[in-house]
Amino acid sequence: MNGSDGQCRDAYQVLQEWLKSAPPQLLEHRREEAELLFRKVGITFAVYGNAEAEERLIPFDIIPRILAGHEWARLTRGLEQRVKALNLFLQDIYGPGEILRAGIIPPELVFQNPYYRPQMNGLALRGGIYVQVAGIDVVRVDGDDFYVLEDNLRTPSGVSYMLENREVMLRLFPDLMAMQRIRPIENYVDELLGTLKSVAPATSSAQPTVVLLTPGSLNSAYYEHSFLADRMGVELVEGRDLFVRDEVVFMRTTEGPKRVDVIYSRIDDDFLDPLVFRPDSALGVPGLIAAYRAGNVAIANAPGTGVADDKAMYSYVPDIVRFYMGEEPILKNVPTWRCREKEALSYVADNLHELVVKEVNGSGGYGMLVGPHATQEAREHFRRLVLASPDNYIAQPTLALSTSPVFTESGLAPRHVDLRPFVLTGRDGVRIVPGGLTRVALKPGSLVVNSSQGGGTKDTWVLSE
Repeated sequence: MNGSDGQCRDAYQVLQEWLKSAPPQLLEHRREEAELLFRKVGITFAVYGNAEAEERLIPFDIIPRILAGHEWARLTRGLEQRVKALNLFLQDIYGPGEILRAGIIPPELVFQNPYYRPQMNGLALRGGIYVQVAGIDVVRVDGDDFYVLEDNLRTPSGVSYMLENREVMLRLFPDLMAMQRIRPIENYVDELLGTLKSVAPATSSAQPTVVLLTPGSLNSAYYEHSFLADRMGVELVEGRDLFVRDEVVFMRTTEGPKRVDVIYSRIDDDFLDPLVFRPDSALGVPGLIAAYRAGNVAIANAPGTGVADDKAMYSYVPDIVRFYMGEEPILKNVPTWRCREKEALSYVADNLHELVVKEVNGSGGYGMLVGPHATQEAREHFRRLVLASPDNYIAQPTLALSTSPVFTESGLAPRHVDLRPFVLTGRDGVRIVPGGLTRVALKPGSLVVNSSQGGGTKDTWVLSE
C-alpha cells in the first residue's frame, strides 16, 4: 500500500482515506459477516492426510489488494507473451522438436519428465493450443517489477475463490467499491466457456457440447468444479457418466446418449484413460485418448502439458520465450539454480541458510525448504536429500516480496502476498480478466501463501485508467 518512500501509492489513496474513517468495530463486524457468508455458501477445500480438518474454510481477508491500470496492462502483456511461448513449446516438443535440436533445452528434461506423454507425439491440436487455462503465479519485488514464481498448466485451480471473493466484497463494501472504477471480473465464466467452445473439433455442431470432468466429491477442489459447471451451464460429469463408441465420446443422459465435443478435465493425466495410462484408474473413460487422437473430442488442458510447468523447466522459460517469440521476456523469472548441474549443486549445498529449495514436482507449499527460516536440523535434512537426488531439486534466493495490509485482531498489519491471474487461450485469442486470486501468508513473516499451509485469500482490484 505504501511505496518504498513510505508514501501511500496512488492506487490505494481512496482505500487509505476510507480506512482512516472506518471504526475498528465496523471492520471486525464485516470480517465476521464475510466468514458467515463463506460458510453459508460452503466454500471449503480438502486437506489430504489431515484427520482433524478434512474440510477447511480458506481464510478471507477483507482488505483488498489493488493494482493500477497501467500496472495491470504491463502484467497482462507479459502473461500473454509467456503463455503463447509455452503453447509453442508444447507444440514443438510433441512435434518437430526444434528447441531440442537447437540445444536450448536438454532432451532428458523432456523425455524423462514424469508428465511427458509420448501418446501426444505427432498429434495436431486444433489451433495448436495445449493450454486453454493457465494460472501464472506472480510476485512483486519493487515498484516496477513482477516476477513469475510458477506456471500452473495442468489443472490450475482457485478461480472460484477469485469470483466468490468479489461477490462477498460487493455485498459487504458497496460504498467503498462505488468510490472507485474497479474493473469487473464477473465475465470470467463466459470467457471460459467461449474459450472451451472455440477449440471444439471441426466436426462439432454449431453449439458444441462442453462438460466438466471431475474426479468426484472427495477431490480437494470439488467445490470449484461444481461451481464452474453450474455457472457455465454445462454438465458436471465423472468418468462413469461418459463412454466411447466408434472413437466418439458420449454422455449418458435420461434422454439417451449425447455426443460430447469438449471436456474441461480437472483430473490428472494418469487417470484419464485406463486403456492408455493407469490401468487401475476408475476415474477416467476407456477409449478417451483414441477419440482424442481421432480428432473427435477436445480435452482442456491437453494431456502432457505438465512437462512445461515443472520447476526444472521453469528455469528455461525465458529461453523458451526468446526462442519462439524472438523477444525479451516481459516478466522476469526468479533466478534459479538447477541442482542437476554440478556447480549449482555445490553452491546450493553450501548456502542453504539463504536459499529457498523446492522439489521439481512439488506443489501446495510441500517439499520445500525456506532456508533463512528453517532450523539447522531441517537444513541438514534437506542437504542430504539434495545431494542424494540433485535432479529432483532447484533452489532460488529469498525475494523481498511485497506485502499487503491485512486486518488482524490488533489492526492492520503487513503480510506477504502473491497473485495468480488466469490466462485463457482459445482459437479466437487470449482472454485475461482484470484481476486474479491474491493469496496471502497470514503468519507474520511467512513467505508461504498456500491455503494448505495456513494461507488466505483477498479480493484483487484492478482500477480503470
